[in-house]
This record gives sequence, C-alpha cells and structure tokens, in this order.
Amino acid sequence: MKIDLTETTSSKINAALVQARRDIGTPAIGMVLTLVIVTDEENAYDALKSANDASHEHPSRIVVVVKRAGRSVRARRDARLDAEIRVGADAGSGETVVLRLHGELVDHAQSVVLPLLLPDAPVVVWWPDGAPSDLARDPLGALGQRRITDTYACEDPIGYLSARSVAYAPGDTDLAWTRITPWRSMLAAALDQQTVSVVTSAVVDGEDENPSCELLAMWLADRLQVPVKRTVSAGPGLTSVRLRTKDGEIVLDRADGSLATLCMPGQPDRGVALKRRDTAELLAEELRRLDPDNTYEASLKFGVARLEASAEAAPAKATDSPETVTGPKADAAAAKPAAKPAAKPAKKAPAK
Repeated sequence: MKIDLTETTSSKINAALVQARRDIGTPAIGMVLTLVIVTDEENAYDALKSANDASHEHPSRIVVVVKRAGRSVRARRDARLDAEIRVGADAGSGETVVLRLHGELVDHAQSVVLPLLLPDAPVVVWWPDGAPSDLARDPLGALGQRRITDTYACEDPIGYLSARSVAYAPGDTDLAWTRITPWRSMLAAALDQQTVSVVTSAVVDGEDENPSCELLAMWLADRLQVPVKRTVSAGPGLTSVRLRTKDGEIVLDRADGSLATLCMPGQPDRGVALKRRDTAELLAEELRRLDPDNTYEASLKFGVARLEASAEAAPAKATDSPETVTGPKADAAAAKPAAKPAAKPAKKAPAK
C-alpha cells in the first residue's frame, strides 16, 4: 500500500501510518529499530532498495530524508513537506516513510524526523553519500545510537578517513570497514593455526582509492605491531594480503572478486569463498550490533599517515643487522656458546 501526502506535517504522517496498518490488518508494531536514511534524489532509490532487503532480517521503520533546497531564491524560502508512505509488501518487513523537504525546511530536518521515530527503539542513521565531517554533531546524526557512512562513495576516500579519525565518536561506523569483515576473519583464523610463527611484516594489495584496503592495513598494523605496506593493483577491490613470517608467507589472494586462495607454510593451498557483498548484506551486518565498535575505532585512529611512515621505516630497520639468519641454522647458532675474546698480551715490566 502506498499513500502520498502533499504539504503535510509529521502528525498527519503518523496518523496515516496508523490507519494504513489497520487497513492491511496489522495494527501492532513489530519493528525493532528506526533506520533514518539521509540522501538525495539520485541515490534514494538504491538506498531504499538496500534498506528494504536488510529489513527482512531487521524489521524496521525506514525514514528516508530527501533534501530539496531549490535553486531559486523563492524556492529556497518556500518551506514544504511532502511524504510517501509505504506499508505491507511495498515496504519489505517494516514500513517506509519517504520525506521530501523543500526550502528552509531542509535546515530543520531533525524537527520533522523526531516525531516519526519508534518509541523505546534504537535509531540508526545512514548516509549512503555526502556524509558530514562530524557525524555525532550533525542534527540528524545526534538522533542515532549508530551512524553509518560509506567512505568508498566520497570524492577523496583516503582524505576522508583522516578526517573521520579526528571527529570519531562512539557509534560511528563505515561500510568500507564492513566490507573487510570476511578478510579479517580469514586472516585471524590463519594466524591461529600458525602458533609458532611470528609475523614480521605485511603487504596489502588492492585497487587505488579504496578505503577498505587502508582500513585493513591499519587493522593489521595496529593488531600485529609490524610494518604494513600498501600496494596498488588493478582490482577489483581488495586483491591480496601477504603476512611474512620466519616460516614463510601466509597469502590470501582473491584475483577475481569471488573465490580466494589461502596459502600457508606446510599446508596445501585451499580455496575459500570470499565474494564481494552488496550494500544490503553490508547494512544487515551493521544492524546486528548497536554498541560501539572498538576495533574499528582503534584501526581508524591508527591513521593513514602513521601507516605510511611505518612502511617507509621498515627497510631502515632491516639494514640495522646486515645478515639475519632464521630456521635451523639460527637455532644452532643460538645454542653454540659465544667465543671468548682473545686475551691481550701482558705488558712487560719496565727494566730497572
């Protein structure tokens, strides 16, 4: 069921929602959260489709805020609210309200959204594109317990990562971080199987201007405390990760964007499913947890500049000892007692 309201108010929208639920025979509210989507007309359709797909796992009230300030001076002064209400099969497993804000009302979107939030239910705010620099201080962002962005959609993803690390607040997250969850799980499981190996350095290979690659590299550098080098490939997305140990390399390589190969010292190569996920799957994963992501915070605050500095300093550290021996020879050398320095000849006593 779809209901169009022109030049309306928040109270009329709430009344229309109640009546629509009664008309389709579901007067009770069975939703677990409110998802507020802040977007424009260009991205509204794709964002709403992803949210509807995610609502099959998380039934929610979806409030889409489309800001249309207008180009002319008169249009910018004319404050008007139009709404589209969708319930039943047209709204996934919840209900949807599409708000189109015109004129001066664009600057007061929070006053329109606040009466439409579900009572006693968490609020998640999502910016598919064009997120503000400080999410927690944004009027709409301040309404949410979780705030979701997608750095991949920014014009300067790497620069935005640095800005996000400065303005981070508990509850902020990024779909660029969510994209590497399978990679982090696979690498952590691989290291658990190599209990005697110590990682000395790492290389993350992926397409240029892909923030997921930087986030994975910062996560490895923060957790392992080793130099991590970021290299550029043709993609798609993140293509490979190499962890160097004294026993050999642990390699997770995904060249085609779907099937990866895991290579570990002393074990046969194995194929693992590591396909690129769509936005609906990423959004559903983020809605599973509403508490602050401390691991994301630590990785983000590690910083791109510090990551590059540690990678550049790695060769200098390697030249401190001109020859490094590992393996059985190193063990034998360690077990062998060190030779004592030759005794200096005693000085002759002067003749009397």
